[in-house]
Amino acid sequence: MALVEFRNVSRIYKVGDHEQKALDSVDLSLEKGKMVVILGPSGAGKSTLLNLLGGLDSPTSGTITVDGTDISTLGRDELAGYRAEKVGFVFQSYNLIPTLTVMENVALVREIAPDALNVMEMLDAVGLSDHAKKFPTELSGGEQQRVSIARALAKNPEILLCDEPTGALDSETGTVVLKVLMNMAKKYGKTIIIVTHNQNIAKVADVVVRVKNGRIRSVEEQAEPTPVEEVEW
Repeated sequence: MALVEFRNVSRIYKVGDHEQKALDSVDLSLEKGKMVVILGPSGAGKSTLLNLLGGLDSPTSGTITVDGTDISTLGRDELAGYRAEKVGFVFQSYNLIPTLTVMENVALVREIAPDALNVMEMLDAVGLSDHAKKFPTELSGGEQQRVSIARALAKNPEILLCDEPTGALDSETGTVVLKVLMNMAKKYGKTIIIVTHNQNIAKVADVVVRVKNGRIRSVEEQAEPTPVEEVEW
């Protein structure tokens, strides 16, 4: 059984007197423990897919099943519980609290996640255990993004959703961040879903989902993804 199932999912937004169909009758199945890249141009529906899967939005029609639960029927409080327990988020902006140390930023998840992982173990996993007492302003952009990954993983989620996680980074730093994500997927058995318009990032994925005009154009499984260090940026 797939971990994630979209069945005939549409999302329509009302803009004044007009309706805009961000997703149009989407069907998609994703297995556990895979690195998935959702690829497409701006306005294709990538972020809408991510928001629906993350419980940040609800479909206009269709069903979204995650680990056997139809999240499209959940109320506000139930969705909040789903986000706390099942999903971790990594965004292009790091969303770290500047007045808290690195360790304190990661430790925040213990307030909402019932099965949170050890904070120092997560920082060690992303190579930043020696930066635990520093503040975000003392870190580079790549280091801050790695802290956000550690924080997301510390929740011990089934799924890690990443919206353009390397978009604000240079190619060398982006490579480091992608390596961290791939290592986390393998070591902790997480399903990692990356939304991007960057064709090169798709080369490192187990599964590539191509989206255009609110529709799934193709789903490609890559038996031998390209190693990150071999990708030309």
